[in-house]
Amino acid sequence: MQGTFYVVGVGPGDPQLMTLKAADILEKCGVWFVPSAFENGGSMALRIASGAVESEGKTILSHRFPMKQVHRDKSPDPEVQAAWQQAAATITKCLEDGQDVVFPTLGDPGIYSTGFYVCETLQNNGAKFHIEIVPGVSAIGATSAVAEMPLCLGDERLVVIPATFENDTIRELLALSDSIVFMKVHKVMARLVGLLEELGLVDNAVLVERCSLPDQKIWTNIRDAVGEEIHYFSTMVVRKK
Repeated sequence: MQGTFYVVGVGPGDPQLMTLKAADILEKCGVWFVPSAFENGGSMALRIASGAVESEGKTILSHRFPMKQVHRDKSPDPEVQAAWQQAAATITKCLEDGQDVVFPTLGDPGIYSTGFYVCETLQNNGAKFHIEIVPGVSAIGATSAVAEMPLCLGDERLVVIPATFENDTIRELLALSDSIVFMKVHKVMARLVGLLEELGLVDNAVLVERCSLPDQKIWTNIRDAVGEEIHYFSTMVVRKK
């Protein structure tokens, strides 16, 4: 009997923000396939998952996925594509052996998650296994909560984009939206703050670093974050109103 491949969102950092369903699946699966950004590096997703579910006795398979941009209208970087294929091959072997495999992913799987790339690779390779996606608390929702700032109300329009987009694109999207969430802000803070200053929106922004973790930091004046070493797990919300 073939196994099932689960992609579960484990939330933004606090293990208590994991859903009951995610915890149940992690408990029942014997194989945890955990993503890592660095070779021989730790896995944030694993730390969150093991903070809610006992990992002793589980087979933990750590796999590095390169931190490189993916453009959906272009072929992925060869190193990125190779990582997806290697992951799919390892997962396929486990599933063929009848083992259920769970892929814990940060936040929610539907938002910039490597888990979906792995699912696509399995499907493109002709895999016939059952796949189940389990939603989780997103960094976007958690940031809104800790900042006590709604993402959208009434007929407001919300846009979610990587902060690495070009300035002209950001200007266009800001003109069309009432609220905008910026992901991946850590390397472009100076440029982003400068753009928001230009548009008169810098005082409408809140930056949350390492949301829901013990060392969480909320920047209500984002100018102060320029020049600082901002953690990769950072999200900014800008509300016009």
